[in-house]
Amino acid sequence: MLDPVDSPAAYSPLARLVDLIDPSANVLLNMTVGEAYDRLATGDPRRVREIDGQFALVHRDGKVVRMARSIGRPLRYFIAKRHDGPCLIVAERIDAIRNFLVEEHLEGQFQPEYTRMVPAHYVTEIALVGCPDPNPTYTRFFTPQRNSLPADLDEIGRSYIAAVAGACDRWLDRIDNRAPIGVLFSGGIDSGALFVVLHHLLLKRGDSPARLKAFTLVVDGGGGDALQARKFLDELGMSLFFEAIEVHGESLDLATTIRVIEDYKPLDVQSAAMCLALCQGIRSRYPNWKYLVDGDGGDENLKDYPIEDNPELTIRSVLNNLLLYHEGWGVEAIKHSLTYTGGQSRGHVRSAAPPRSLGFEGFSPYALPNVIEVAEGVPFIELTNWQHDRLYALKGEIVSRGVAAVTGREMPIFEKRRFQHGAVDKQGFAACFPDDPGEYRRVFARIFE
Repeated sequence: MLDPVDSPAAYSPLARLVDLIDPSANVLLNMTVGEAYDRLATGDPRRVREIDGQFALVHRDGKVVRMARSIGRPLRYFIAKRHDGPCLIVAERIDAIRNFLVEEHLEGQFQPEYTRMVPAHYVTEIALVGCPDPNPTYTRFFTPQRNSLPADLDEIGRSYIAAVAGACDRWLDRIDNRAPIGVLFSGGIDSGALFVVLHHLLLKRGDSPARLKAFTLVVDGGGGDALQARKFLDELGMSLFFEAIEVHGESLDLATTIRVIEDYKPLDVQSAAMCLALCQGIRSRYPNWKYLVDGDGGDENLKDYPIEDNPELTIRSVLNNLLLYHEGWGVEAIKHSLTYTGGQSRGHVRSAAPPRSLGFEGFSPYALPNVIEVAEGVPFIELTNWQHDRLYALKGEIVSRGVAAVTGREMPIFEKRRFQHGAVDKQGFAACFPDDPGEYRRVFARIFE
């Protein structure tokens, strides 16, 4: 889709924009797509911050192109050189950019590492002025205030889950009130809380909760998620909503997964392989199913990752840096990747790309700015006193108290387990995924040869 213009005179001989983004894939909760574009057109970060939802937006004003995205949608760009001036291609995926360049007989300019990802939570502005074009500028539109909440776990939990419930409520407003809703469900804290909240909201609306399904992946009959998911729902008297999606381990294909997510980080590839298998199983069983909800972002929000597993991190770096798990080290940092950006801004593709590749519309409420803002307001240092064990216990306390306050239900809390470790046993996991990180990179390189 070429950029909309009022007249041929709007085309500059020195600048062409090719916008391949599908605006209908935005999940906007408080305005139309046109109203969102109007806010981006101003270039004012305060106006862009008013947009609530998952979005990827592009706007052209003469030679200036502005782009903005939330974590929930990827947004890439590439500048191709032509005799008549630079051509900026904007797309959701690397392969879409490559395919366009092939059509234009410009494939010789393509390298996957030359594509760039718009970092989440920034207005990225590019001036197409000739050769060479200057680097983009980044203006943050989302800067949550840290430590804004009192050190009261009941108040924190209520505020956090109220933000999640508010996002889900607005999402329910925009979808068909008869459409079924699937939750990618492990029985863990994040997917468990989402399921309870959605069930509560449907009852509150007078809608049938039978619209809900808790889809749990089981690979070769192994993994602990199925037992955990059943136990979670049994304790709440909701076992009728459980549905296992059983797949064979040989269906977990490394190359296919890397092709879908266009990335090679082992943990993200492993998680995406499970997400893809789960979505394929749902699609096979329910050809017309549309809406899926996932809990991605809950760990980032409440900083629930084992710091000991990452030699680059300390508890002080995690608690002292704004949005570290969401954005990585930041756009001005040496270790920031122009090709991928950082943190969940990069990694969320593990949850976004698999359902989208199979025709689902996904929704990730924990990854929305309004929910992240509440989480960043938690006084983590005061509550943990820099103690790892206290930090890891915090998420269960906050979420369970919040769910009780918002829904009146006491949800069970289980020990944290990654998606890729809960759906398959250890032997099956070892058979599916190589230990060598270099193998993931080599597979990625072969895809774009």
